[in-house]
Amino acid sequence: MKIRKSRKALSPVVASIILIAVTVAVSIAVAAWMGALTFNFMSTEQCSITYADFSAADSITLTVANSGSSDVIINTAQINGQPITISPTTMTANTPDNTITLTHTWSNSYTYNIKISSQKGNSFTYTAVAPST
Repeated sequence: MKIRKSRKALSPVVASIILIAVTVAVSIAVAAWMGALTFNFMSTEQCSITYADFSAADSITLTVANSGSSDVIINTAQINGQPITISPTTMTANTPDNTITLTHTWSNSYTYNIKISSQKGNSFTYTAVAPST
């Protein structure tokens, strides 16, 4: 039998190169998609109240550090279990000195348990003692 010289087909080398190129393109697309999912799920709220200032007569000013990777929206606050009305306050990500002012009449030398809660449901607590004079 004679092998035809006019046969039109892909050589095995060209077919292998095409398969490898398609595989690489699909893997890049999947990696980009998974990377986007990872960054959305990895955003964390990580706040800590670092200081409570009792200098004003009817307010307590909290210094809050947000070391997380996403902004935190504080929507509720409690002092000794009693809800305190605040407007939603945004704590910027990776910022050490955010402040929140809570309107509350405080007493000298009294211990206060302060709790702030984020829109996502995370709570951050701090215990502070009011100054004696």
